[in-house]
Amino acid sequence: MLVLSETVFGIIAEHARETYPEECCGVILGSHGGDEVHRLDNIQNRLHATDPETFPRDARTAYTMDPKELDAVLEQAERRGRAFKALYHSHPDHDAYFSAEDKACATPFGEPTYPDTAQIVISVMGGGLGRVAVYAWNTDAGDFVETTLQRVPSR
Repeated sequence: MLVLSETVFGIIAEHARETYPEECCGVILGSHGGDEVHRLDNIQNRLHATDPETFPRDARTAYTMDPKELDAVLEQAERRGRAFKALYHSHPDHDAYFSAEDKACATPFGEPTYPDTAQIVISVMGGGLGRVAVYAWNTDAGDFVETTLQRVPSR
């Protein structure tokens, strides 16, 4: 189960609506003092423009987190003793599911890069928030499985 405050849930939902009709992406860091959201730049359009053969999809149907931004956020988290709680991204005009592409990105060498980090997928339909789903790595299944999202009042 993944527990998010209403404030954090609202921030990621708003990010997904703001970037519609393109996919958003970001991370959630956690600690006993509360979670924090870091919006990251989806560089998919730049990759597609530079090399459309290697990157045939644009930001309407794919995302790639800026690796420098992600590394900086994770280094900062480590220095501050914060856990890497979740990655999130949106699916514009599609359901919230963990696609084959999502799994391939999360498991580039057959195993998850961040096995203890939840994967949140936010559906945005016509600019409005749709279903939000959470996936976690299940070692026994050797796959990401859908888990429960619990939203709790903000402190």
